[in-house]
Amino acid sequence: MSRDYQQFPDDENGNVLWQMFQDGDDLTEAHEIEFSIAFNEEEQADRCALHLLKEEQKISLFQDEESDTLEWVITIYVYMEPAYEDIVDLEQWFTKIANEFGGVYDGWGCMAYVYDDVDDEELSFKS
Repeated sequence: MSRDYQQFPDDENGNVLWQMFQDGDDLTEAHEIEFSIAFNEEEQADRCALHLLKEEQKISLFQDEESDTLEWVITIYVYMEPAYEDIVDLEQWFTKIANEFGGVYDGWGCMAYVYDDVDDEELSFKS
């Protein structure tokens, strides 16, 4: 199977989506994609979380005790088909929001469900 570089450009997002596709994940089905923003200060994270809630985003906020530098993480859950252009648009939006509140956009990931006749396999991808 040859790669369609229009659908799966040669960059980090395109590579993750291409890998998901090669592994048999149905990218025409909606997935809950998790986008992350990390903060050094709880106050910054709280203000950003409130902003995202006002933007009607589904989020979680937690303290990452394993991290050496960025301790507070907001995860934004977006239910969508994992299309390259939409992911790039959301990354740009979340990067802008992260910058506004003193955070750092930290990538996206999702659970991929691959079904075949023999067994069910659950994979996790992160960009």
